[in-house]
Amino acid sequence: MFLAFLDALRAAGIPVGMKEHLILLDALRAEVIDRTPEQFYHLSRAIYIKDEALFDRFDQVFAQVFKGLETSFEDGRAAIPEEWLKAVAQRYLTPEEMATVETPGSWDALMDTLRQRLEEQHGRHQGGSKWIGTGGTSPFGNSGYNPEGVRIGGESVHRRAVKVWDQRVFRDLDNSRELGTRNIKVALRRLRRFAREGAADELDVDATIAGTARRGWLDVAMRPERRNAVKLLLFLDVGGSMDPHIRLCEELFSAATAEFRNQEFFYFHNCPYEGVWKDNRRRFQERTPLWDVLHRYGHDYKLLLVGDAAMSPYEISHAGGSVEHMNEEAGAVWMRRLTATYPAAAWLNPLPVVQWGYTASIAMMRELMGDRMYPLTLDGIDAAMRELTRKR
Repeated sequence: MFLAFLDALRAAGIPVGMKEHLILLDALRAEVIDRTPEQFYHLSRAIYIKDEALFDRFDQVFAQVFKGLETSFEDGRAAIPEEWLKAVAQRYLTPEEMATVETPGSWDALMDTLRQRLEEQHGRHQGGSKWIGTGGTSPFGNSGYNPEGVRIGGESVHRRAVKVWDQRVFRDLDNSRELGTRNIKVALRRLRRFAREGAADELDVDATIAGTARRGWLDVAMRPERRNAVKLLLFLDVGGSMDPHIRLCEELFSAATAEFRNQEFFYFHNCPYEGVWKDNRRRFQERTPLWDVLHRYGHDYKLLLVGDAAMSPYEISHAGGSVEHMNEEAGAVWMRRLTATYPAAAWLNPLPVVQWGYTASIAMMRELMGDRMYPLTLDGIDAAMRELTRKR
């Protein structure tokens, strides 16, 4: 398996060789780590990777080679044995069968039932509608189907989970990516208000000519550079259902970085809560409290959120509803604080407008945004920029 891992790293363009492979084997023989997937991940990454720019590529290879071996949980409570989570069979249901699947009915009922299952269950289960396992229609486990459930391990299939018991790794968007089209930049340029700011280091040709003619000798006049004075606060949803839209979001991020010098960005997942971050690799260790953002950046900033708003409604309406952590306040509370602090706000959604009506959370987020949600298309960006420049 380790040689296959080495070959996969090489195939991904990561410069590794037999030297690193032998060092890894020596470290394992010396038992420098406990025999857990998480510690093996950190050990192998420390040995194989010499450039942090390759971290994301390493993560993808590791996940592909050792798929199903990661079972680390953020809160460190009851650890479900890894072998339970291996999906040996996936059950496919017809639309009619899906419609008959029962749900717990509410957020509190779902969480109470999960706690009860963790206390009662002592073995692996496959299929069925009650126990934690794989396949079947139980609200708990993976590789099955339930309209509202807790995905434990595995990968998203129907995108119906209201909470995920698994620590996932997201990658940062690349703001240096070259745009496939310049049209996004053109659309963003509607959001411009020029002012001359900073040191006088630009030659003022008209003033120089006028001064020279008036005085009879060369009179060089300088002026501050003319810059876009608009301040932009950019919030980007990453991970999960946003993965298919990475390229489009990177193009928007790249264009915004080029157009707005007064720009700050933060990442969030599904809905902004009490903490946001700038580095997805360290999103659990280095978060910026959203209260700090609200107090640090003034009301004159324009707020632009980018995300598909596709999530469990509980993530917006309930405390503790976040798919990845126990949030003390509902997402709707933080959204109201954001829009109250930044009256000039808009939301760009990469999903086609025709799909918005099929997701309850999109309707909830549109209402919180005062219907200021626009598609992530050229026309949508143009409409969002018009909204942000509207006088209030």
